[in-house]
Amino acid sequence: MKVLVGCPTSDHKEYCLDPYINSIKSLTYKNDILLVDNSENKDYYKKIKEKGIPVIKDKYRETARDRIVHSRNILRRQVLDNGYDYLLSLEQDVIPPKNIIERLLAHKKDVISGVYYKKIYITVKNKEYTKIVPLLWKITKEDKEKKLITYITDEELQTSLLNIDMCGLGCLLIHRNVLEKIKFRYKKQEKAFDDTWFCKDAIKNNFKIYANPTLKCKHLIEGMNWNIKQ
Repeated sequence: MKVLVGCPTSDHKEYCLDPYINSIKSLTYKNDILLVDNSENKDYYKKIKEKGIPVIKDKYRETARDRIVHSRNILRRQVLDNGYDYLLSLEQDVIPPKNIIERLLAHKKDVISGVYYKKIYITVKNKEYTKIVPLLWKITKEDKEKKLITYITDEELQTSLLNIDMCGLGCLLIHRNVLEKIKFRYKKQEKAFDDTWFCKDAIKNNFKIYANPTLKCKHLIEGMNWNIKQ
């Protein structure tokens, strides 16, 4: 299978560029790499290029969602126009196991994710606590009525293959059959990013979404510089 590995990026993620490059160069499955930089200037693009990583400079757009969606659709087009079987959407702050591609491919699914986590804050009896949760969700009938989603629980992660309703695009293997039918998008009137809409569109087009919970990735979110213009 011919696989393109890549993601949209910008100078917001400069803090994790070197770990990411080391990670993608260490992948044990032969693949091609492409980053799409949508920073405001060309400095970060030049830095990526100097490190020997294939990169396209995308036009800067005012909102983060516009930048991300446009850049991700460039990757989609690269897959469809250049005979790739899969896109591995691997965000720059996600560091997967070295054998992530072959292990995801082994499941022979159209859409399948590795697992990475983030910290959320919850309030119980007026006290705030932190909780580490996987970026995998299910949507129950009750959730639909309340317009909510529920994080996959630790108990549900005790398997090597899990059918889910939603996930992030941080470590997601997507077959070209899916990309032929679905473009990345978002709705301006709603807060959700393109990962939410991709999952909704995939299910609407009768594709099932899976995750392999044994494929745990590092999520390098602590160094994000939120002072850079979003």
